[in-house]
Amino acid sequence: MKTVKQVSDLTGISVRMLHHYDKIGLLKPTKLTEAGYRLYDDEALETLQQILFFRELDLPLKEIKEIITSPSFDKMKALESHKKLIILKRNRLNGLIELINKTLKGANGMSFKEFDMTEYYRVLEEFKTEHEDKVIKMYGSVDRFNEHIEKFKSKETEIAKEAIKHYGSIKKFTEALKKNLNSDAITKSEQIDKFKKDCFYERHPELKELYKKLTADLSKDPLSDEIQQIAGEITNIAKRDYDAFRDELGDYYWLIMVRLYLNPFPKELEKYEKENGGVGMAWIDERYGEGAAKFIGKALKTYLGDYEPKIENLYKKLTADLSKEPTSKEVQQIVFEIADETQRQNEILKVDEGENHFGYMADWYLTKPTFIESTDKKYGEGASKFIGEAFKFYSENSENMSK
Repeated sequence: MKTVKQVSDLTGISVRMLHHYDKIGLLKPTKLTEAGYRLYDDEALETLQQILFFRELDLPLKEIKEIITSPSFDKMKALESHKKLIILKRNRLNGLIELINKTLKGANGMSFKEFDMTEYYRVLEEFKTEHEDKVIKMYGSVDRFNEHIEKFKSKETEIAKEAIKHYGSIKKFTEALKKNLNSDAITKSEQIDKFKKDCFYERHPELKELYKKLTADLSKDPLSDEIQQIAGEITNIAKRDYDAFRDELGDYYWLIMVRLYLNPFPKELEKYEKENGGVGMAWIDERYGEGAAKFIGKALKTYLGDYEPKIENLYKKLTADLSKEPTSKEVQQIVFEIADETQRQNEILKVDEGENHFGYMADWYLTKPTFIESTDKKYGEGASKFIGEAFKFYSENSENMSK
């Protein structure tokens, strides 16, 4: 029997990932000790070997689980298949190594095959053809979507480098695009947008009457029992009639909605959104009177209570004392919890943020001026540098984390 740490050292798979495999039922430990530590026997290690082969071929964990738990799964046939595919991958990597060596030697003839974005653009074009309705909802029109692609192409080299840094390869970047274009995150965004439009254009009879009642007298106290009762009715109808507000992340999305009332986008963005068929919260004042958006926001926020998403609490906890060492065990434990919660949300929304998400985000916190400014404003001077260093250390050392 081997402990989870021994299995991690033997295979190079992080303890955190082994814990995740256990959680999703992909690889259960053979037994648990009285102290709750995982132990693995030789059979479990053989299963892990199969998982690693499939992971090397970039298969999603869900598909791997379906394959290895299938009654018809044949280990020897799988090994033969693995061998052929891994040889192909080895040849591709050898080509990349050769390219790097030539570049280091100053060779003039360079190939940019590994930075080829052709397949990425093909996926976007396919999405435009097959889901024109979604494209229009997301970008306002097909023409604006085409403009987006052209702007993307004008910065292709820069974006390709960022994609490789974030996802490991253009291939993985493209696979993530396919997944994210069909993720629940887009569906939730569409539902929230529908709620905004239904309210603004008075398409929902019950909400129409409640909003009129709520804003009939903006001099009233939004914290009063009368206003809070109306706010409660609006909240309940939103959760009843719009999926985004009633699932596992429902309260989180409702909080985002409420915050939009309290803090509308800058006028330029509000104008852009309205011109493209969206509904900017600042335009609520046009319908219900000056100050209506913030009045509604305050009433709904009060009804929502002191709810705060777990991820936000973790960031506050992380930046509570910026004098601490970002690489300390205490700080890294909080980063681990942030990573765990981020992964949980991504799984719920079926979103792929890349294998080096925290290393990539570390760069943003450390090098992007606008991002640094907004982070420091939110959490305190030096917070962006602190988070960046904590994330960077985590991304470089998470493989060594143990129970």
